[in-house]
Amino acid sequence: MGFVPTMGALHRGHSRLLQEAAAECAFVALSIFVNPLQFDSPADLKAYPRELESDLTVARSAKCHLVFTPTEATMYPGGPPEVTVDPGRLGGRLEGRSRAGHFRGVLTLVAKLLHLAGPCRVYFGEKDAQQLALVRRMVSDLELPASVVACPTVREPDGLALSSRNGRLSADERKAAPILFEALSDAAVLVRKGERRGDVLRAEMARRIGGESLARLDYVAVVEEASWEDVVEITGPTRALAAAWLGETRLIDNLVLPWTASATVHNTNEERGGV
Repeated sequence: MGFVPTMGALHRGHSRLLQEAAAECAFVALSIFVNPLQFDSPADLKAYPRELESDLTVARSAKCHLVFTPTEATMYPGGPPEVTVDPGRLGGRLEGRSRAGHFRGVLTLVAKLLHLAGPCRVYFGEKDAQQLALVRRMVSDLELPASVVACPTVREPDGLALSSRNGRLSADERKAAPILFEALSDAAVLVRKGERRGDVLRAEMARRIGGESLARLDYVAVVEEASWEDVVEITGPTRALAAAWLGETRLIDNLVLPWTASATVHNTNEERGGV
């Protein structure tokens, strides 16, 4: 079975996950559940889009066999659980520092869903790279019967990573939103030219995002792909990450950096031949 866990408001990125699952698995299941445990703001939870009918249309077009749409009472019949999944040290960094308790909520739900699903291949997008890394660690550390499959980020033609939150952007904010991808791409260009110092790459990304008047920087980071430790000097596979506010909407993005001359950037937009 191929399993795609989501919070709904499905877009082309989710469709790509379903397509990958269908290409590799005889049976495809999708879950849609807006998980209250991973929100640190009641207002953000309330504002999260809920578009079940259009989501079901997407699922049908992707030939999904099963859509699981539980209520909060179904997933947490006794209220918020007292026993949860500790995301470890990585869960308190970057997104975890900006969104307290977020990854504990994510991993607790994913663990419950994987318990219900049983042996499966579970599909996640690389846009939420830190979440993907933590799910992989949880599946490995807890020996859950699942294989975690990563799918490349799907982007708009101007580089903006697809996200359900993009719909909250004003027209001007939407025009400015690709600044995250542009900053990450600048870092990739520097690496291609031979730059290996993490502080230089972080400074360049911060400078580029800071130059956009509508953007408010949250963080930039350059981490080792395997350990997720901050990079002093690039010596192996490395990922650059950025988060910023556009008005009241917080966006995140990341890019694998081309650390060898033969490497290529993984997350380009569809019109350039990738996703």
